[in-house]
Amino acid sequence: MAKAKEGETKNGGRKKTTSARRSHRKNKKDAMRWKYVIISICVSFTIFSASYFTVFRPYFYRFTPCRNNEYYNICMPKGHSVYGIDVSRHQGTIDWEKLKNEHNPDAPITFVYIKASEGSDFKDTKFKENFSNARKYGFTRGAYHYFTTTSSGASQANLFISMVKLSPGDLPPVLDIEEKPKNKKKYIEEAKIWLKKIEEHYGVKPIIYASSKYKKKYLDEAFFKEYPSWVAHYYIPRLTEGEEWLMWQCSDIGVLPGINEKVDINIFNGSEKQFKALLIDKK
Repeated sequence: MAKAKEGETKNGGRKKTTSARRSHRKNKKDAMRWKYVIISICVSFTIFSASYFTVFRPYFYRFTPCRNNEYYNICMPKGHSVYGIDVSRHQGTIDWEKLKNEHNPDAPITFVYIKASEGSDFKDTKFKENFSNARKYGFTRGAYHYFTTTSSGASQANLFISMVKLSPGDLPPVLDIEEKPKNKKKYIEEAKIWLKKIEEHYGVKPIIYASSKYKKKYLDEAFFKEYPSWVAHYYIPRLTEGEEWLMWQCSDIGVLPGINEKVDINIFNGSEKQFKALLIDKK
């Protein structure tokens, strides 16, 4: 059999030279390198997009130019006329006279919700003072209870009832529910007990305060839909179309005269006449 020429294989093909093999390996490494670059770009884009929509985007609204009226350090959503705030001991001592005389006449503060209690044994230290002064200085007042996972709905309702004496002209009581329970079923049943007990005692349906996401996750039952909704959702120009709500806590960074700390700003979904129809008309 004839000897193959140098640089040829026995079947007549050319052998790969050392430089050719090096070039092949280099091309393979380059291809893998680009593959990793593309994967890295895709992963980075996914992380950035997720971070943008879930973490950063909700806060951008605070820094965009206000195309509506700006009151109390926030850009007020359009189409509303009845405004309110909610306060607790965290706002410290409120200068009610200054609040009454210096709040913006173009966006007057009509109502104030005041924290009364939390759980089955915590009484807000500023409740009596704030609740009394709110009426004294001409604000429509209401009281709310912060619901916890550590005690029964009945015991929490009893604490609220022992503290809050509502009068004609006051707003309905509010259940502030936002904790994430370990036992969802039990927690929700206890919340139902609170609502039923409060409704029976005061003769009016309580309002449920929670975020939109929380309601979808924990309160998506026909039972809870029977109660008026106070939605907490910040830094957006409007709530989701079709979402039913009575009140909207649209910001937690309000700045008002007479209050040294930041304040939650709330909007009533309706006219002044509709707002007055919401008030308690009997003892």
